[in-house]
Amino acid sequence: MPTAVTFGEIMLRLKPPEFLRFNQTNVMEATYGGGEANVAVSLANFGVDARFVTALPDNLIGDACLNSIRQYGVDTSHIVRQGERLGIYFLEAGAVQRPSKVIYDRANSAVSQVKPGDLDWEAAFDGADWFHWTGITPAISEAAAAVVKEALEVAKAKGLNISADLNYRKNLWKWGKTAGEVMPELVEYIDVAVGNEEDADKVFGIAAPGADVEGGHVEADSYRYVGEKLMERFPNLSTVCITLRGSISASHNTWSGVLYDGSDMYVGPEYDITHIVDRVGGGDSFAAGMIYSMLSGNRPQEVVDFAVSASCLKHSIHGDPNMVSVAEVEHLMESGGSGRVQR
Repeated sequence: MPTAVTFGEIMLRLKPPEFLRFNQTNVMEATYGGGEANVAVSLANFGVDARFVTALPDNLIGDACLNSIRQYGVDTSHIVRQGERLGIYFLEAGAVQRPSKVIYDRANSAVSQVKPGDLDWEAAFDGADWFHWTGITPAISEAAAAVVKEALEVAKAKGLNISADLNYRKNLWKWGKTAGEVMPELVEYIDVAVGNEEDADKVFGIAAPGADVEGGHVEADSYRYVGEKLMERFPNLSTVCITLRGSISASHNTWSGVLYDGSDMYVGPEYDITHIVDRVGGGDSFAAGMIYSMLSGNRPQEVVDFAVSASCLKHSIHGDPNMVSVAEVEHLMESGGSGRVQR
């Protein structure tokens, strides 16, 4: 099986039970998650040799976080133990017309303090086939952005396929430069771009004509334009994948995605997800499904079908990572999602 490497921040997630609000509970569910870690766990569940690279503080919380990744078969041998603390995010799960809320507490986290030379990229990429990162990491700090570039230079020199989730987080770009100033230099290295309905617009000013994301109306055909314009700006791109979320309410979304390969656009199935359990990590599960399917040598239509179906199932899973197998994704693709008991 091929080997994929991901790099980014993993955080402690603290969440009130069920759909309670922050001011209704004195108990918090503690789990761990973060974009690139979520991708690594999903890939490991799909049978890929997955390596996750990050920095964790050398304390008991760092140990617990490390074990939370390692238990799924992810290679953690290239994680460095340094820095002051693990970042935290607080999640209040929304329901019906009340949206979910996220509060970050990640200042001075271990990853924000990592600098070029701290991570052994030659060793991390030894024998690897794929490297994945997200736009969240360079947003954390100037030093983290420099480390992403360092990793990209080594990965490109070694001939790895490189993907990035554009993942725009406006509340993180606080260190002096904007996403529009930093991301273009990094995206020049990648082969596959992943994003949601808004990322290309927020980062590069490329918006899908006629899309009404806030109103819950997204049309797949509109996103061919986004793929074309991204490839015009970044000729190195071979594939652009975009998730399409129609937000009817916090509990009810439509979910699909498209893949553009420079000539044709492929549209995945659309799922009507009426009772969302946990939508956090939906984009990460799509990216993992895409990477797995591309590493498996599948055709573009098969790639987007698998990625959309894998990420549909994520909406039924508590926590950040997608805890499903290839067989479960394939069953959904074949059955259409009846949800009947399997005996």
